[in-house]
Amino acid sequence: MKKQTNGPDHADCTAAPQLQRALRVLSGKWKGEILWQLVGGKRRFGELRRAIPDVTQHMLTTQLRDLENEGLVKRTVFPEVPPRVEYEMTPAARDLRPVFDELSRWANAHGRLEPASPVADDDADGRRAGSSDRPAR
Repeated sequence: MKKQTNGPDHADCTAAPQLQRALRVLSGKWKGEILWQLVGGKRRFGELRRAIPDVTQHMLTTQLRDLENEGLVKRTVFPEVPPRVEYEMTPAARDLRPVFDELSRWANAHGRLEPASPVADDDADGRRAGSSDRPAR
């Protein structure tokens, strides 16, 4: 009898597709940040934009729509002039709170994670390969 070594032992292999779907739903550069901002309660679009300064207006709109389509964010439009729109977590998204808490605990325990440094092509003198003291022509 040959032992299978293709992957980790899982008592319930049916969980894998569900985990993959959950990761697809939550993947996206800004989705986690958006949900984290909504943990504290309802937020208007402008508040989210200020809270996540690196996100573009287009990307924030796209990610919010994706989260709304997945049932994680509820969008409420108030018939006012000017129009007011609020976003909030749905109960399904609020169930992710322990996941966010655990990620926060993990990040605090491991400090700032540094990416692996690339292998430098330095010569014995510490200069980059292909560099010289002569100015480029």
